[in-house]
Amino acid sequence: AHPGGASFRIADCNQANPPLSPHLIPILRQLADGRFHSGEVLAHLLGLSRATVWQALTDAEALGVRVFRVRGRGYRLESPMELLDAAALESLLGEASPFAVQVLDTVASTNTHLLQQAGQGAPHGSVVAAELQTQGRGRQGRSWLTGLAGALTFSVLWRFRGGVAGLSGLSLAVGLAVARACEQLGVAGVKLKWPNDVVHDGRKLAGILIEVQGDMLGPSLAVIGIGLNYRVAAHVLDAIGQPVVDLAAIAKSLPSRNAVLAELLRQLSDVLARFEAGGFAALAGEWEARHAHQRKAVRLSLPDRTTVQGIAEGVAPDGALKIRSAAGLLQFCIGEISLRAA
Repeated sequence: AHPGGASFRIADCNQANPPLSPHLIPILRQLADGRFHSGEVLAHLLGLSRATVWQALTDAEALGVRVFRVRGRGYRLESPMELLDAAALESLLGEASPFAVQVLDTVASTNTHLLQQAGQGAPHGSVVAAELQTQGRGRQGRSWLTGLAGALTFSVLWRFRGGVAGLSGLSLAVGLAVARACEQLGVAGVKLKWPNDVVHDGRKLAGILIEVQGDMLGPSLAVIGIGLNYRVAAHVLDAIGQPVVDLAAIAKSLPSRNAVLAELLRQLSDVLARFEAGGFAALAGEWEARHAHQRKAVRLSLPDRTTVQGIAEGVAPDGALKIRSAAGLLQFCIGEISLRAA
């Protein structure tokens, strides 16, 4: 699909979570080891009142984080929690990495934040990761709920020498990078659902939101938002209106969140370099090898409320979905289209 203006959206990855104390995540960083910590000591370390500490941890429980409170001993998490660490990520990525990672405790939307930074000259390879988003955005107003530290939510700024017209199929390329990263981390059976979902056994594992800006002929930029379920709390699973899965359920040995994010960025770097050199055509065969609906019967719901049924024949060099129907071989560009197994 080609943009009607200077900016357009591809795909779906957003968060919706209640407001929380700005002090919550700094407090959780102190409690992350799973040991008891005195409320008085926490308040002193962070320059807060003990009442503020208490209220922040009440917010944590509202987000599904269980906190034990014992008189005379203080506060302890039910289990240790790994939060993202910019220094650890820099070490995992190595000096040759094109990425500069900023880790935020909470943000309205990593995509919005990074788009604003891009407008102020943020460099190619800038990454914004957040423990919690409060006003994420996505396709058709849908929300993707996660508990605190239950997912990886981040955005990447990638500047292209070419124009917006050459970015067709970018969301598929990004999905391929996510699938590759999962495989490198020992997670088998990860598939791709056109145009923007990463799934396992029919359940959604990750989603993608891409927003691009620039001229049709260049230069252009893309802010690539990715949300991947890491360890989703039971109460969040109950609230989600579609089948979902997390890495904790399908990984033989669950890697650390920092290790997962580092691998996602490594695979993105390789895939995006290949995409810029040869477009999606250079990646189409690899994408089809992981296509969840390849050679299977599917049903597409179109924006005008009509449906098309047929056999998914893969993707065109520009990322369009090919469907063999009673009317012949049809192609559908990325847009407000819903794809399901027939």
